[in-house]
Amino acid sequence: MGNPMSVNLQRAGFAVRGYNPPPARTDALVEAGGTAAESVAAAVDGADIVCVMVPDSPDVQDVLLGDDGVFAHAAPGTLVIDFSTIRPDVTSDLAKTAQEKGFRLIDAPVSGGEAGAKSAKLSIMVGGADADFAQAQPVLNAVGATIVHVGGNGAGQTVKAANQLIVAGNIELLAEAVVFLQAHGVDLDAALDVLGGGLAGSAVLDQKRANVTSNTFDPGFRIDLHHKDMGIVTAAAREAGVALPLGAVVAQLVASARACGDGKLDHSALLRGVRRLSGQSPDGQEVAS
Repeated sequence: MGNPMSVNLQRAGFAVRGYNPPPARTDALVEAGGTAAESVAAAVDGADIVCVMVPDSPDVQDVLLGDDGVFAHAAPGTLVIDFSTIRPDVTSDLAKTAQEKGFRLIDAPVSGGEAGAKSAKLSIMVGGADADFAQAQPVLNAVGATIVHVGGNGAGQTVKAANQLIVAGNIELLAEAVVFLQAHGVDLDAALDVLGGGLAGSAVLDQKRANVTSNTFDPGFRIDLHHKDMGIVTAAAREAGVALPLGAVVAQLVASARACGDGKLDHSALLRGVRRLSGQSPDGQEVAS
């Protein structure tokens, strides 16, 4: 997702210098007029704002704290926008370290998948100081459509965790509904038409309908990443002392899909897991009994 986001920033008038190994991953940025860097240090040298988009908490820690990292090579006072989805407690700790080292950090995880990244219509939930959010606004506006400051450092990651909880639950229930409808021989497209027009309608149904009806799961957001995010949800819930019973079940279903080899598929491939539990082929083919 960082690749199309960097392209949109370049097209919006920012001078973007990006680092994303291997080198071919920066081709689109270069074609848009940006510059490819050979290291994190080279990418952040002289930058006014540094944007980070990597998969997990250890990756962000490495990018910011490593010997080749942002805090070692960016100019003091630089604003760091972390678009990654990571643990709220890690974000809070990194924000404190940033302040100690003379930097400013906001967490700005995004929702909308690869399609939202390409169209610059991401939903962005931002945690950090008011002044830092204000400075980041032009950057956020270039990559997102719904941008909300939800609180201090870590709040953005907490809201993103809630987002991932809701999305996973919706996808799982959509998958179960599809298996249920098909088991009764109902016209699936007709059923989804009417469900989408009522209270059961959702962005998940709209965006994932084509996947579940065509049995095509090219990744927009991989199960591997949603598995990571559900781990963030369950850990943060335990830390806060709250119970998420349905969330815990969905987390296990996501883990099961990954364990069954579906981790590289789009998270709508949870449908394959429901089929397995129902004694069906995960591909939707007839199984001899």
